[in-house]
Amino acid sequence: MQSNRLPLIIEVVALVKVEGTLDELREMFGKLEGGARAIAREAKVVEKAASKTKRKLSAWNKYVKNPKNKIKLKNGKLNLKKMAVQFRKGRRK
Repeated sequence: MQSNRLPLIIEVVALVKVEGTLDELREMFGKLEGGARAIAREAKVVEKAASKTKRKLSAWNKYVKNPKNKIKLKNGKLNLKKMAVQFRKGRRK
């Protein structure tokens, strides 16, 4: 009888102990100082590209974004309660 489950995959990582002076290690592996910076820079580019994807605004977001729809209190803050009432009245049509 065959099982429908996927085979278990095991990843084995072998660690190697490397000893030597700093100069010997740099000679062996090359200078890695710029490598960390390059990796960090690449990560920022990927993060920025991922954050650029925009979603479609909802009807309420479009309503609030429009300056002519803004109802303000005396202190300059938006009166969201009145704006919501106006928004719902406008959608009834």
